[in-house]
Amino acid sequence: MKTLATRLAWAREQKNLSQAELAKKSGVSQSTIGNLEAGIRLTARSITAIATALGVNPVWLAEGKGIAEAADTQTLDSKGQLIISMGVRRIPLISYVQAGGMAEIVDPYQIGDASEYLQTDLIDLSANAFALEIRGESMLPDFKEGDRIIVDPLIEPMPGDFVVAKNGHEEATFKKFRPRGKYDENGNPVFDLLPLNPDYPPMHSDIVPLKIIGTMVEHRRYRKK
Repeated sequence: MKTLATRLAWAREQKNLSQAELAKKSGVSQSTIGNLEAGIRLTARSITAIATALGVNPVWLAEGKGIAEAADTQTLDSKGQLIISMGVRRIPLISYVQAGGMAEIVDPYQIGDASEYLQTDLIDLSANAFALEIRGESMLPDFKEGDRIIVDPLIEPMPGDFVVAKNGHEEATFKKFRPRGKYDENGNPVFDLLPLNPDYPPMHSDIVPLKIIGTMVEHRRYRKK
């Protein structure tokens, strides 16, 4: 089953659902489901809703990776509606050194390399998504040491987004992204990386060799004991 269309049709048939029945169960229009099965790729959000209704792993449905079974058992609320629970995706927690060694659109780790994983219901993520634990005080007060973030390398940052970037020494740094609206002599867009803590200096891509690794999509703050 090499295509999303084939996987979707197979999963729907396994549940003995017509396109109309799946549309009602998922909240996605029948025409959208028909388009997906015809090979017309639509939004990841539609795919997520369909996967939830079918009880399959959204990553398997969208990308053909992993196993078909959903990571979590689905439950129904008092009205018979599906409850989407946490833990649909496991995101590897890697070190700043591992993140700094990333290549473009290449997994920075091998499956099984991570010693710890975070569970998330952000299932519209690429297979390259990873997690980092914040260290240092440069992003206080919003990000404290020990907080964890989930980062997707395939999401282009917008002004004001928080990003992970290589700092020129094959190690990662976490800062706020600010494009400068101009290009360097090599045609690369110039940008700044801004700390939130005023005691730390900003970083400038036209002065220090910086490369964006990915954009933060989730922040988790943990209560200090």
